[in-house]
Amino acid sequence: MEQRRLGGTGITVSAYALGAMSFGPLGNFDVDDCVRIVHRALDHGVNVVDTADIYSAGESERIVGRALADRRDDVVLASKCFWPMGADVNRAGSSRRWIVRACEESLSRLGTDHLDVYYLHKPDPATDLDESLGAMSDLVHQGKVRTVGISTFPADGIVDAVWTSERRHHVRPRVEQPPYSILNRGIERDVLPTCARYGLGVMVWGPLNGGFLTGKYTGAEAPPDSRAVRWERQRATFDAERPEVRHKHAIVAALGAIADDAGVSLTHLALAFAAEHPAVSSVLVGPRTVEQLDDLLDAADLVLEPEVLDAIDALVPPGIDVDPVTDAGWTRPWLADPAARRRVRGARAGTS
Repeated sequence: MEQRRLGGTGITVSAYALGAMSFGPLGNFDVDDCVRIVHRALDHGVNVVDTADIYSAGESERIVGRALADRRDDVVLASKCFWPMGADVNRAGSSRRWIVRACEESLSRLGTDHLDVYYLHKPDPATDLDESLGAMSDLVHQGKVRTVGISTFPADGIVDAVWTSERRHHVRPRVEQPPYSILNRGIERDVLPTCARYGLGVMVWGPLNGGFLTGKYTGAEAPPDSRAVRWERQRATFDAERPEVRHKHAIVAALGAIADDAGVSLTHLALAFAAEHPAVSSVLVGPRTVEQLDDLLDAADLVLEPEVLDAIDALVPPGIDVDPVTDAGWTRPWLADPAARRRVRGARAGTS
């Protein structure tokens, strides 16, 4: 498998990386099967395993730790923190208090003494970025983390993180993890150029756009074992009553014709597209079964011809998200909350 540099870190990563979000109750309950997936990926040249504390409430990390018990040194291991991990309101977010505790708990579940990459899983407007980056920097100095990462940060947030770390003498973020697929190209507009400018490696997730780019959602009903059925909280993502979803279905049908003309499957077309961008270090794939992994890895050597890429560009222009509401990865709260755009007047503001 092709090996690439992870930005300016000096770390070499495989062009495809293994995402462990589907390990545990969120996807695959069979622990032994999940362990086989990890070992199969490593045996085929994958050297990155990516998880997070929130995936199946820590179970994904425990499974990954078991799978890597005798192979830890062969892997660039990554995890993340931000989402709530319990009822305590302080067991969430990007405060120093939680980042340090979350890292220690992740290390315990993973059975390791360090993470090669540790991500702030989402931007946290409630916490001063200096506070968060200071905690991440301390974890590096303590030897618990090798490289600081950020995930789904917009371009201005990436610049803010770099500048804050430089001004405050923190360890700089060196990796960004955004969503990216044929249907979700928004990061081409400014995130990827910003990462390239500041030397950040890029590990993209969602290259199959939640399964849309496998072609499995073309029927009237989603397959019973699909994410659309298993993940109730993502109902809007697959709701065919929404015009954005209907647009996706039309695009996927056209992409199927492009894939047929190129002599490849739609899944392989989608993966090769995500790996093609020069700013992308590695593409995260998240198989739920060994069979899915084998199919995904079959695309590892595929390089799309320029005319195929041109046809994709004509269908979904560069820099466009077909469904920005559900696919952006992170929505700025001042855009999502109408109250943030309404001036409070009169009695409501406590005035006469």
